[in-house]
Amino acid sequence: MNAEPEQLSEPPSSDRASQGHLKRKAECKMKQVDEYAGVDVSKAQLDVALRVSGRHWSVTNDETGIAEVVTELHAIRPVLIVLEATGHLEMPLTAALLAAGLAVAVVNPRQVRDFAKATGQLAKTDTLDAQVLAHFAEAVRPPARPLPDANTQALAAVVTRRRQVVEMLTAERNRCGSAPAAIRPRIEQHIAWLVEELADLDTDLQQRVQASPAWQTQAQMLQSIPGIGPTTACTLLAELPELGHLDRRKIAALVGVAPFNRDSGPRHRQRHIWGGRTAVRTTLYMATLVATRCNPVIQRFYQRLLEAGKPKKVALTACMRKILTIANAMLKHNLYWNPEYPSQVIA
Repeated sequence: MNAEPEQLSEPPSSDRASQGHLKRKAECKMKQVDEYAGVDVSKAQLDVALRVSGRHWSVTNDETGIAEVVTELHAIRPVLIVLEATGHLEMPLTAALLAAGLAVAVVNPRQVRDFAKATGQLAKTDTLDAQVLAHFAEAVRPPARPLPDANTQALAAVVTRRRQVVEMLTAERNRCGSAPAAIRPRIEQHIAWLVEELADLDTDLQQRVQASPAWQTQAQMLQSIPGIGPTTACTLLAELPELGHLDRRKIAALVGVAPFNRDSGPRHRQRHIWGGRTAVRTTLYMATLVATRCNPVIQRFYQRLLEAGKPKKVALTACMRKILTIANAMLKHNLYWNPEYPSQVIA
C-alpha cells in the first residue's frame, strides 16, 4: 500500500507573525528601503514602531530604556523619527536621539490624531499610536528641527513658571474679595508670597537675558518697539526662536495670527485664525493693546481698520500680526524701531 502523504501542521500564529517579520526585514535589507520610526512617549513607557519592517517593541521610560532605543535606532538609521509633544516628557529621548545624529521631528498630537482618523485608524493604544507615528513620518515627512539649546530651554522654563505664578496670583486675588474672614489672612499671605516670587522670576529672566550678548541685543531691539516690554521680549526669545529666520507669512501662521480661508464652491466664509503657540499669542495680545495707545504706527493702523468697519477683535488680531511682522523683520535685518521705515523694509 502507498503511504498517505504526511499532513504538515500549520505553524502557530505567533510563529507566523515572527516569520512575517523576518521576511519583511529581509526584503527591506535586500531592497535598501528607507525606514521610518515612530515613538509613543508616556510617563512610564516608550513604544517604538518601524514603518517598513513592521517591528515594534516597548521599553521603560528611563535612562536604561532611552539608551536601548537610541542604540537600536542608531543601528537602523531611519530617515526620520517622529514623536508627539507630550508636555516635555519627550525631551530626554529627543535630546538623546539628536545627540546620536538621528533626524527627529516633534509634532503636534492633534495633527497625528487627525491623520489616524483619516487613515481609518480609530482604535488607540500605545502600540497603535507608535505605528501611526511611523506611518505619519513616512507619509507626511514633517521637517526635522534641532532641539533648543540648554540656555533656551531654561529661559522657556522660567517664562512658563512666571505665567503660572501670574495665573495663581490672579486667582488668589479674586478669591480674597469674597473669602470668609477665617481664611482671608491665609490667602493674603499666599498673595504676598506670589508677589515676591513674581519679582524673583522677573529678576531671573533679566539676568539670563543679560548673560547672553545675542539675547541682550535682540531684547533691546524688541523693546524698542513701543508696546513691547521685558516680559513680551523674553517670551518671544524663549518660545519663538524662529523669529527673524522665517518670512512674515510663516511666522504669522506659526504663532496663530494668520487667518485661514474657509471657502467652498460659491460660498466665501469668514476667515479665522487657527492653531499656533498660545503662550506667544496671549503675550502678544497684551502688548498689542498697549501698542494701540502708545505706538503711532499701530495706532493709525488700528483706527483705519475700525473706520473701515472691522470688529475690534479682528482689528486687534491684524495689529498683532503687524507687530509680529515688524519684530520679525527687525531681528532679521538687525534694526531698531523706526516709525519712518518704508513698508518694503518691514515686509
